[in-house]
Amino acid sequence: MNCPLNWFLLQSGLGDPAGNMACDEAMLESAAASGRSSLRLYGWTVPAATFGYFQNYSVVSALTALRPLIRRPTGGGLVLHDADWTYSVCIPPSDPWYEHRAVDSYRRIHEWVQAAFARLRVSTELAPQRVAEAVGQCFVGAEQFDHLCNGQKVAGAAQRRRKDGLLIQGSIQASTLGIARRDFEGALCDVARENWGIGWVEFPETEPFRTRCRDLRDAKYARDEYNRARLA
Repeated sequence: MNCPLNWFLLQSGLGDPAGNMACDEAMLESAAASGRSSLRLYGWTVPAATFGYFQNYSVVSALTALRPLIRRPTGGGLVLHDADWTYSVCIPPSDPWYEHRAVDSYRRIHEWVQAAFARLRVSTELAPQRVAEAVGQCFVGAEQFDHLCNGQKVAGAAQRRRKDGLLIQGSIQASTLGIARRDFEGALCDVARENWGIGWVEFPETEPFRTRCRDLRDAKYARDEYNRARLA
C-alpha cells in the first residue's frame, strides 16, 4: 500500500454516540484539508446503535430496542455498540487508497485488522463470499472480506466515499477473542509502521476542530429530525 510517511492518530477514548459520529465526520473534513490520512480509536459512554447513511429509520428501528439510534456518515447496516471496539480511518483524495474500488478498499482495511489479530495469535479468516445477512443487520451473516473466527463474524466495517475523502468505520465484537483492547490497538499501529512505513503523529485537537465536532453533533447527529430523515 502506498501511503504518506505519517498518519494522524487520535485515541479519543469514550464518547457519547452522537459525538462519536460527529468526530468521525470532522476528522474526514480535516483529512481533506491537511492531505494526511488518520486513524481514530474510540469507544462509547453508553450503549447505542448506528445504522447506515442510506437506510430507512423506520425499518432499522424495528430491529432493535437499543437507543439512541443514530445514522452513521457511512453506509452498511445496523450495528449495536455495547461492548464493541470501534475505529475510523479517514483518507483524503490525495492518498492512493482513495482511488480503490469499494470492494478493494474493504478488503484492505480488513487485511490490516487481520494482521493485527495475527500478531496477538488470534486466527481469523476473511469471508471468501457474502453470507446472507438478516435484513439490515451487519453482524448477522457476513459480507465478503468480513472477519470470521470459528465461523462467527467478529469484525466488519462500513465506508463512504465523498468528494472530500473516504471514511471507513469499523466495529470489532471482541468478547470471544481473548485479547485486550490496548494490545489490539497497539498491534494495529505496529502493523502499519512495520509493513507500510507509516509513522504516527498525534492528531491536533485544535479549538476549531472541537467546535466543528460540537456543531456537527448538535445540529446533525443528535437531532431526531436528521436520524429519521429519508436520505437519497
